[in-house]
Amino acid sequence: MTEPEFLRQVQALRPQLLRFAQHQLRNAAWAEDAVSETVVAALERPQAYAGASALKTWLVGILKHKVVDQIRRHGREVLVADLTPSAEDEGGADLDDLLFDARGHWREPPADWGAPGALLAQKQFMAVLETCVERLPGQQGRVFLMREWLELDTAEICEQTGVNAAHLFVLLHRARLRLRECLQLHWFAPAGLPVPGAATPGLARG
Repeated sequence: MTEPEFLRQVQALRPQLLRFAQHQLRNAAWAEDAVSETVVAALERPQAYAGASALKTWLVGILKHKVVDQIRRHGREVLVADLTPSAEDEGGADLDDLLFDARGHWREPPADWGAPGALLAQKQFMAVLETCVERLPGQQGRVFLMREWLELDTAEICEQTGVNAAHLFVLLHRARLRLRECLQLHWFAPAGLPVPGAATPGLARG
C-alpha cells in the first residue's frame, strides 16, 4: 500500500473511530483527542501495519489505548452523567448505520457464504457483533466496553464510573442479554438456526 493510499484509508475510517471513542467517553473533545492521537500514531509508523488484519482492526487497537489514557486522565468526569439513567439508557443508542437501516434491516444483504467461506463468515459475524455492541444503551455499552474492550478490572471500572460492584454486574449482565438478543435477530434465524445458506460460526454461543 502506498503512503497516499494509507493516508486516505486512515482518514476514511476516522468517523468510525470517532464514533467508538464518543460512545465510550461521552465527551466530544476527549473523543476527538483520542482519535487524533490514534491517527497521528498510525501515520508516524505506517510500516507497523503489516496487513495481517483489517486496517480498521489495527487502528481500533491503537484507539483502545488512547481511550484508556483519556479515561485515566479525566477520571470520573468521563461517566459522571451516567449515574442517572438517560433516555438513551432506556431506549438504546442506534449507532448502527454501518449495517442496519432505521427499521433494523440489513442495508445490504450479507455476502454469499462461498469461498473463502470460514474467513468471510468470521468477518461478517464480527461486523454484526460490533454493531450490536454499538447498539447497547449508553451506560451498559460503556461499562461493557470498559470490561471487554478496554480490559479494565472491576475495581477500576467502579472507581471511574462511580457505580458499585453489584450494580456493575447487573449492567454487564443486561448488556450481554441485549447482545444475545441482537445476534439472534440479525445473525441467527428466529428458531436458533443459522441464516439460510450460512455455516454456523464458532462464535455462536450466547
